[in-house]
Amino acid sequence: MSRRAPWRPVFAVMFFCSWCGNQFSPLLLMYKDVQHYSELTVNMFLGVYVLGLAPALLVAGALSDRHGRRPVLTAGVVTALLASASLALGALGPVPIYAGRLLSGITVGIAMAVGTSWMKEVSSPRYEPGVDRAAGARRASLAFTLGSAAGALVAGGIAQFTVFGEELPFVVHILLTLPCLWAVLRVPETVVTGGERGPLREQLRIPAAAHKRFRRVVMVAAPWIFAAAALAYGYLPVLLGDETGEWGLGYATVLTVVALGVASLVQPIAKRLHSLASARGLVAALGTIAAGLVVLTGAVAFRSLLLGLVAAVVLGAGMGIALVSGLLEVQSIASPRDLAGLTGMFYAVAYAGFLVPTLLAAVTPPLSTIGLFVALVALAGLSALMLLLSSTKHLPRPAEA
Repeated sequence: MSRRAPWRPVFAVMFFCSWCGNQFSPLLLMYKDVQHYSELTVNMFLGVYVLGLAPALLVAGALSDRHGRRPVLTAGVVTALLASASLALGALGPVPIYAGRLLSGITVGIAMAVGTSWMKEVSSPRYEPGVDRAAGARRASLAFTLGSAAGALVAGGIAQFTVFGEELPFVVHILLTLPCLWAVLRVPETVVTGGERGPLREQLRIPAAAHKRFRRVVMVAAPWIFAAAALAYGYLPVLLGDETGEWGLGYATVLTVVALGVASLVQPIAKRLHSLASARGLVAALGTIAAGLVVLTGAVAFRSLLLGLVAAVVLGAGMGIALVSGLLEVQSIASPRDLAGLTGMFYAVAYAGFLVPTLLAAVTPPLSTIGLFVALVALAGLSALMLLLSSTKHLPRPAEA
């Protein structure tokens, strides 16, 4: 099957690597309640993920552009297994949790930068006659959102309804991920340069990152993608912990699955919204995220679980549109030589948004949560305006795309 449809094994690897990255999210309340970690420590567990993620995104993509997709993505599967093994020891203290989260970040960084590029390359007429040009971005985005949702659903469900929440979710992930070591060998290698010589610094250069379209459009929108995710299902359940009571884990899991499920469902809409002649898709995405932040602010102000659920729906829609449209922008700008490198840089900027809850928790008090959310709404609106002003500028020429 993989020879006829080589995108399927890539999808599977991205799915389980994304599972690895997000299985921890609904467990934040468990660590706070069972092991009595502070809100700041719990958000640091969420944020340390980015410390592994960002370097992996920047380095793995560029290295795979020079040395091939398969060896680098195989390394990502290995780090996924190590991450879950470390997190399974989390009952021993915070060190295995920090280590596991760091490895989870590395895993997702490799999967997103390398897997997304490999997906785009095998979702092409050469391997799949008649496929549309947006299929690669759509499939990569779907693998991420569905894998992330599945990880949260399984981990959250186990933690809510059994006494094995600190170990069993990660054991399940290890068992399901092991076959990916074989699956990645079934995909045709699309980078066949044999590796480039020269200083590592030169191998990691990404010329397309200097493109004005990337700097003035893509990088403006990117941080909001995962800021929306982190606020919807990472921070909001913590803020509404008193209202959820003993069902806090269940509520966090529902928010995660709803946000990521909606992000998956809106992808056909995202494809239609995206335009080669403007940033229409990204403008719509940021407008949706701003609206979601308004609802989220209301949920916190009125201590409303229902408004929190609505916020997850709206923020998930904005996230899904922004992810697909952002990837299509990147694929239009990048050359084959630096496709994975630029994809990695896009994800690195996007995932910086995961630090938002940590930053908010660090300054609350003296600042108020509601005041900070109002400031975020204003900042999202300003970002949407900046995109609107640059929407039709610095479009890549056909030769560049």
